[in-house]
Amino acid sequence: MGTVFSLDVRGGEPGAVRAALDEVVAGLHRVDEVFSTYRDSSQVSRLARGELTVEECDPEVAEVLELAAEAERVSDGWFSTRYRGSLDPTGIVKGWAVERAARRLAATPGVSGVSVNGGGDVQLLGTPGARRPWRVGVSDPLRPGGLAAVVSAAGTTELAVATSGTAERGAHVIDPRTGRSAVTDLVAVTVVAPRVTWADCWATAAFAMGSREGLAWLESLPDVEALLITAGDEVRCTQGLASRLG
Repeated sequence: MGTVFSLDVRGGEPGAVRAALDEVVAGLHRVDEVFSTYRDSSQVSRLARGELTVEECDPEVAEVLELAAEAERVSDGWFSTRYRGSLDPTGIVKGWAVERAARRLAATPGVSGVSVNGGGDVQLLGTPGARRPWRVGVSDPLRPGGLAAVVSAAGTTELAVATSGTAERGAHVIDPRTGRSAVTDLVAVTVVAPRVTWADCWATAAFAMGSREGLAWLESLPDVEALLITAGDEVRCTQGLASRLG
């Protein structure tokens, strides 16, 4: 997926945890093989060329495409699996893969907490220790090496944080209405939600919308909070985000 994953597992019997980690790492490599648009031989590349049907692909392909269709519906088309006219579900695959990995690790007997970070998109489950919350730093897109905020998972056992913006990959978000790079006043959108599959999608969609429409839309979604940073260094956030910052 062209990025780095880190996995943090608390508790559990060492042998069982190691086996789960091996399974998860193998699963992430398999996701890359199936979904990478940079591999001509991947199932998604072959599906896009019409060489395979969805039914002939691994079941995970249909699962991801169904989730993507739901994201497109909820975002009124601002999230899309099309990139410059071709099938490209990578906007949802990374978040989905991160969440799937975290849930597999959390199901390991004795494990009390899991954090999986895939290129800055994070799924947190359980707790890191007694009376200790997970804390996730949000990079400041205008000040390399600095933090714009720190999100705390205090009071919850399931939290995700995902960011879409230009700091790491440049202008890579496409406006689905024009097929060209999104023209927006934003440099970053960070979404906090229970599931990183959706947090990743909502951050991408809101970024393409721009700060005014994106913030209003994010406010309308249940169990979603967000932090938006404009190119003019203006910080905007949803009304309930303050309780997550710490």
